[in-house]
Amino acid sequence: MKESLRKYWNLLLAIILIAAIFIGSGSQMSGASSIFSGPSKAVAQKAIDFINSNGLAGEGQTATLEEVKEVSGLYEFKLKIGDQEYTSYVTKDGKILFTSGINMALISQQTTPTTVAAKTCTDLTKAEKPLLEAFVVSQCPFGVQMQRMLVEMVKNIPQLAQFVKIEYLGSIENGKVTSMHGDEEAQENLRQVCLREEQPDTFWTYLSCHIKKGDVDSCLTEAKADQVKLQSCLTDPQKGLAYIQKDFERQNQFGVTGSPTLVLNDSEVSEFDFGGRTAEAIKTVLCCGFSQEPGVCSQKLTTEQAATSYSETYQASGSSNASGGCN
Repeated sequence: MKESLRKYWNLLLAIILIAAIFIGSGSQMSGASSIFSGPSKAVAQKAIDFINSNGLAGEGQTATLEEVKEVSGLYEFKLKIGDQEYTSYVTKDGKILFTSGINMALISQQTTPTTVAAKTCTDLTKAEKPLLEAFVVSQCPFGVQMQRMLVEMVKNIPQLAQFVKIEYLGSIENGKVTSMHGDEEAQENLRQVCLREEQPDTFWTYLSCHIKKGDVDSCLTEAKADQVKLQSCLTDPQKGLAYIQKDFERQNQFGVTGSPTLVLNDSEVSEFDFGGRTAEAIKTVLCCGFSQEPGVCSQKLTTEQAATSYSETYQASGSSNASGGCN
């Protein structure tokens, strides 16, 4: 029985050491006042005697009382064992001993996440000819959502198309493009890159069709794409792979891991600081990147949240709170 109590007490002393990490010298509980005399000293000494008789008996060590004060309705006392000083607590009636205490208010304050203030237009990097890069993967529902907002913006304000670049996440492994949702997505990413680079006049028309049903063949026809030229780009590593590798280099440069991610003038920006997943918010982000904002930026676009995944319409039922991403 005595041996079990000794082992238990050693464990409690270890807990004191752990608690000391959280408490620190400046973390005393509120309302502390030094009263190293009278009843407080007697109660604390009773606790010290208990420790010496039950916890340290046979260990060749002795605890001594160093200080006592009232803290939050208890007596906090410092004891010394050898060269080590510990802090413990005892109820005022001397019946219950606490080997350590943690200031929960202090710990909560230290661990409360800090709120990052939303950026405003003045916070964004400016350029004479800004570049808004939208990193996506073609079969991510939220990547398609981003494409839908950009298509809506370019359809209504075509002058802004030259300042936008949709880029694709992934890598090249053993001479083959890879993507987070498999080979079908990787090939669609590559197809869109080839159209973007070699047939830019068809790119936005193809996207505006593809975001509806994901029907590749009919959308290539609708966009009047040169499919022979496209096939050459898809199979020639000096073309398609070289183009998309530049996307991957940009992805790695900015540490982008999720679809969609926006980068304006080489700085990551959140559409949620400007209204969320809406065409108006995306337009605002881009227009905030101009050193001198062009007149077309005054044109208002829809503030409705864009539909996720494939959809025949800009807004789909149940998509108003869509704010996710693919990683």
